[in-house]
Amino acid sequence: MAEFPDSEYDGEVLTERETKLEKPKLFKVILHNDDFTTMEFVVFILTHVFLRSEIEAFSIMLKVHNEGIGVAGIYPFEIANMKSEKAINLAKAHEFPLLCTVEEE
Repeated sequence: MAEFPDSEYDGEVLTERETKLEKPKLFKVILHNDDFTTMEFVVFILTHVFLRSEIEAFSIMLKVHNEGIGVAGIYPFEIANMKSEKAINLAKAHEFPLLCTVEEE
């Protein structure tokens, strides 16, 4: 075993320092109401992109329709961004102007 003459820890056991991990910030994915995107398509987006049940999706869709916005889900930033982009791309592919934004919770 090699000796380190300048070492002040000869024969001592080093212990790990406590590291505090912070939970990642969460972000809301918000769907916005418009006059062209159908209610059925919003429910489709909520069930297929945000993995909501039919009942949850219908409830969120009604909130979007009646109040102007609704929270599709709350995720870490990268996931929120990815789901938002997927929803917007699907809407564009079906020729709907669905607006989907990401906000810090």
